Amino acid sequence: MTSSVVDFEDILNNGFSDANTAIRGGVRARWERKQHESNSNADGSSDENRKPPSSMSDRFIPNRAAMDMEKSSHAILSSSSYDGESSVGDRTDGEASEDEDTINSVASDMSEYKTSVLGIDDARSRILSFADKAPAPKGDTVNNLQVLYSASTTSRKNKSSTKLVSRHIPSAPTRILDAPDLLDDYYLNLLSWSDTNVLAVALSQTVYLWNAESGAIEELCNVESEGPDAHISSVSWVQEGGGHLAVGTSEGKTMLWDVRAQKQLRKMDGHSDRVGALSWNRHVLSSGSRDNLIINHDVRIAEHKVATLANHTQEVCGLAWSPDGMTLASGANDNKLCLWDAAASSSSRPRYELTEHQAAVKALAWSPHERNLLATGGGTADRCIKFWNTQSGSMLQSVDTGSQVCALQWNPYEKEILSSHGFAKNQLCLWKYPTMAKVKELEGHTARVLHMAVSPDGSQVVSAAADETLRFWDVFAPPSKSHAGKRGADLSGGAKSKKLSRTMHIR
Repeated sequence: MTSSVVDFEDILNNGFSDANTAIRGGVRARWERKQHESNSNADGSSDENRKPPSSMSDRFIPNRAAMDMEKSSHAILSSSSYDGESSVGDRTDGEASEDEDTINSVASDMSEYKTSVLGIDDARSRILSFADKAPAPKGDTVNNLQVLYSASTTSRKNKSSTKLVSRHIPSAPTRILDAPDLLDDYYLNLLSWSDTNVLAVALSQTVYLWNAESGAIEELCNVESEGPDAHISSVSWVQEGGGHLAVGTSEGKTMLWDVRAQKQLRKMDGHSDRVGALSWNRHVLSSGSRDNLIINHDVRIAEHKVATLANHTQEVCGLAWSPDGMTLASGANDNKLCLWDAAASSSSRPRYELTEHQAAVKALAWSPHERNLLATGGGTADRCIKFWNTQSGSMLQSVDTGSQVCALQWNPYEKEILSSHGFAKNQLCLWKYPTMAKVKELEGHTARVLHMAVSPDGSQVVSAAADETLRFWDVFAPPSKSHAGKRGADLSGGAKSKKLSRTMHIR
């Protein structure tokens, strides 16, 4: 068998031209190298002198369509042809040197040929390399381990990046009081907190006073004598002193009571329907009614009606004087917000008539931090809190809260605003101004939160809802010692400062 193979190989060698023989004389074919190795082993050469064969085994490649198979095949064959296979053990030094020169010359020619014709660069070419990058994973691919070990880190980062306040805001109210027969009417204003720490709340036909220091409750007045359908429609404490309370009734009357003496000082008329909104500007009391009118009463004089402001076409449900006493803001069921000058007379028109709201405008709140900044809230069809520059009449910002806005209160110490809402969550929301990022949601009421009032020290807010409860929330930061000292210095009377210091510890 061996002799027949050798004869066949001799026939193949003699069949090639002299040129091919000259070129191949320096480089042996694979079968020649294998025959030489087998002959060497047959002659008794030790395994230690044998050169281990190079590993030419293929590997599994899942995506052969992305490979250039022709270039890869050529690179493999070229590598095997010039693999340094010059078994020079049986050659002289001259023959070995001549073979090496021939190999180098042929390799150089082949490299130039591949570079110019095939575009293969030996220095950069890789055998069985992918021509394209691996495809990107699908968008819904989830790495379970990454989710498992990075969830806590991500949550910590998000928590730290979204932390808007440094103080702790309790989620639960500190106190809950029953308020039976509290009317579920969006257009009324039935809650007011005096600077002497007495809370006035109107329950149907009666006004009650709750002393936040002692917890004592007393009845101030009622309107039972005016008929079974008569009720209290609004209450508002005088700005300073806390000794006088204005009370509006469903019969269109505005009463002024001396709380300490438990005595009605006067009853002022002028409206033909219920008085749903009241606001003080020193000695001037403004009242808004369902007869669409706003009346300014000077409570010092007998002829109390000093101006009648007529511009709204439906019930006036919100009134608020600016802190400097120069502008009166009014909101009504006609979706209008009107800004009136303090010197306005009965023949005056509002400085601005703003119609951007799409529902009744009841919630009004002047900023204690920036002059001429007013926040307003719209009803169910609007759901927005809007901010206004009352000097220019321009709207600065509008935020859709997702539910009816019933009341607004500014934090007196930081640029934050608290809003109360109706359906569906009946919650209170604390917002950071001007970014209007939501800081906190306070839940607990089971019906819309119609009214809010701030304690005299500014740290606590009371909310009154249609679920007939009053809830007290420690939502605003109490003043620092330096701020409290400055606030106390501005107050007149040591007894008043003493009372304010005690209110900070109400529970």
